[in-house]
Amino acid sequence: MDHQTSGSPVSTSRRTVVAAAGAVGLGAALAACGGSNNSASSTPSQDSSSQASGSSSAAGSSSAPAGGNGGGTTLAKTSEIPQGGGKVFPDKQVVVTQPTAGTYKAFTAVCTHQGCTVNQVKNGTIDCPCHGSKFHIADGSVAEGPATQPLAPTKITVEGGSVKLA
Repeated sequence: MDHQTSGSPVSTSRRTVVAAAGAVGLGAALAACGGSNNSASSTPSQDSSSQASGSSSAAGSSSAPAGGNGGGTTLAKTSEIPQGGGKVFPDKQVVVTQPTAGTYKAFTAVCTHQGCTVNQVKNGTIDCPCHGSKFHIADGSVAEGPATQPLAPTKITVEGGSVKLA
C-alpha cells in the first residue's frame, strides 16, 4: 500500500520495510550458519595444558599433504597449534587442531547447534560458549550436546611449517 502524491518524496511502504527487515534477518541467519564475522564469536584460545609441536608434516582426511599448490591463506605456524589441542580463528570461521603429533585437522568454527562460533580447544574438545556443545578434536564429532551434528571439516594444507586454508 504505497502512498505517493505528485510532487512529494516517495514514501516507503510497510511491505517494503517488512521485506527489508526480513532480508536483514536472513543475512544474519546466513552469517550465523557459516558466513564471515559472526557476532557471537569470542576471543580465540587454545589448550594451555598442551605443548606445541614443531612438526610440520600433515596427515588426516581434512588436511592435504605437505608441498601442495602453495596457495591459500596462512592461518598459523604449526608450532602455534598445540599437540592434543588446537586454535580457533574466528575471523576465518575455522578451528585447527593437532590431535596427534604432526596430524593437523581443520573444521568450521560454527557450532552445529545454533550457529555460535566455538571459542576454545581444551581437554581434547572444541568448545562452544553458547550452550555447552563440545566436539572431538580428531574428527569434529559431537562429544557433548546439545549439538547433534559434527563440525564440518575444512580443507587445509601444511607446508613449510605453516598451516594454510586450502
